Amino acid sequence: MGYTEMGHIENEPQHEPAPHEPHKTGSAACETLEREPAPHEPHQKPHHDQTREHAPACPHQHDEKGHGDAHGHGHGHSHNHGEGVGKNRLIAALAITLVVMLSELVGAALTGSLTLLVDLGHMLTDCAGLTLAVIAAHLQGRPATTRRTWGWRRAEVISAALQSLLLILIGVYACIEAIKRLVTPEPIGAQMLLAVGIIGLMGNLASLTILIGAKSGNLNLRVAFLEVLNDSLGSVAVIVSAVVMETTGWVQVDSVAALVIAALIVPRAVMILRPAGLILMEATPKDLDLEKVREHLLTLPHVVAVHDLHASTVSTGLPVLTAHVILEDECFHDGHTVEILGQ
Repeated sequence: MGYTEMGHIENEPQHEPAPHEPHKTGSAACETLEREPAPHEPHQKPHHDQTREHAPACPHQHDEKGHGDAHGHGHGHSHNHGEGVGKNRLIAALAITLVVMLSELVGAALTGSLTLLVDLGHMLTDCAGLTLAVIAAHLQGRPATTRRTWGWRRAEVISAALQSLLLILIGVYACIEAIKRLVTPEPIGAQMLLAVGIIGLMGNLASLTILIGAKSGNLNLRVAFLEVLNDSLGSVAVIVSAVVMETTGWVQVDSVAALVIAALIVPRAVMILRPAGLILMEATPKDLDLEKVREHLLTLPHVVAVHDLHASTVSTGLPVLTAHVILEDECFHDGHTVEILGQ
């Protein structure tokens, strides 16, 4: 016989339960509680047809008029408001990036600069990435359903992973093309290159100003911020290469600048791809020691065994812990089940 109860992983005071009030916030621990088999009975796995003894709702399912309202409103409202602000920032940054990209497209066609072409590819990736980020921010704010119990929160991580992969591809292309042009340089219009580089730098600085206030909020905004930051450094490389070509006539500096941009792109893309990949692979959060969690559960009264212990992350700031906890048979008769879940 078994009973599945949703627990809550937060350091907060516990309140009286409301039997039918759904939990309104963050991460949860799903614990399946089983009776310990009596000495004269073989242990049987829980079955849907078997009778279950339902304890009251978990202490963390707060009553509507008490902590539940305050907690749900405080976290839910601020969370949705933050997501809306983040989406607006992304849209503004996307609009600026599109304008800069168009100017670089014209400049690359007129000058034939590899540095500008690589930076244009980076800008194109930024536009695609920011578009993905806007879509992800919109989907992330959609409510959960019975089919999607976490809503679209994972969209943030998927978007970050796709953007990182695009950046890595651009960096690899830049390295290959730069090496070719170092061997066979091509003439480049330095003055036009300088003008486009200045326009690009101004646009990127404007986008950075918009995104910097929200970059630490989630992985999606962090990727967008790093992409625009890389673009700003790329614009600086474009300006420097234009000045060097104009003053010294050394055309190969364009290829060197392209390699510099590639060196800026790839490491930062990998920095974002790694945590996104770990989340998608449902790795245990780095600041959580599962063995200590297991040891803590086993110290609780009436707990016989703990197995199927898992921890993962749905999206930024939303860790999840699940465990199968076997209790002594008496807990299903004296009301200890809910008390243990609260610990």
